[in-house]
Amino acid sequence: MIYNKDIASRTAELLLKIKAVKLSPKELFTWASGIKSPIYCDNRITLSYPEIRTFIRQHFVRAIEENNFEPEAISGVATGGIAQGVLVAQELGLPFSYVRPGKKEHGLANQIEGEVRDGQRIVVVEDLISTGGSSLGAVQTLRDAGCNIKGMLAIFTYNLPKAEKAFKEADCALVTLTDYDHLVQKALEIGYISQDDIKVLQDFKKSLA
Repeated sequence: MIYNKDIASRTAELLLKIKAVKLSPKELFTWASGIKSPIYCDNRITLSYPEIRTFIRQHFVRAIEENNFEPEAISGVATGGIAQGVLVAQELGLPFSYVRPGKKEHGLANQIEGEVRDGQRIVVVEDLISTGGSSLGAVQTLRDAGCNIKGMLAIFTYNLPKAEKAFKEADCALVTLTDYDHLVQKALEIGYISQDDIKVLQDFKKSLA
């Protein structure tokens, strides 16, 4: 669910401006998975721009308030959701933790770093949603620890039906600041891409469905 249509458009514009999201319909990027893609996202770049990370933090907080999540703590998904989650937790004066993809192989073998309590109401912060698998893995890890997950926030989502289905089945509310459709529309409006590029971008999204 998009938190706010105007904010979705503005977020997309900011991500394109600083090249946190790059669109290249003619010269494709290669993802770590080997997928050839006309889009590449690195939302960590937002952290290097104080005004943009402030914008993201403020609207994450407003999304929490407007959805009545009433969290007792914030948790980030490693690694992209850690810094954004810390900023939100600091703004709200709440405890923070983060979830690793798997348990450490040394020390205490923690998968959750930081303290969480049984029954604690938690909002999870992520930077990017594709299929939702790793993000919902973090949610399940927190639930296994007894936490009450109120929802997840993310900067951007590809709007894949697979992810929508996964979040519904996991009974986890997802709220994002922007999405693939708003990003493509804004890129067209500002002349970042041409009308001829739209089909390539739309076909790519369909290929991931």
